[in-house]
Amino acid sequence: MPKVKTHKGAAKRFKVTGSGRILRMKANKGHILTKKNAERKRRLSKMQEVSASDRKNVRRLLAR
Repeated sequence: MPKVKTHKGAAKRFKVTGSGRILRMKANKGHILTKKNAERKRRLSKMQEVSASDRKNVRRLLAR
């Protein structure tokens, strides 16, 4: 069988930590930032762990 390729779109969006957790960035930080307060923008800029229901699919896309 051929090798399984990494889904490049997913590879750019997710990061796997050394312990195996999958992290993602939060949405709504791309544009229209003037009406969002500083606290909200700071909260949106932090990484968050992928939810348990999506973990299996994301791991398959990353082919690890």
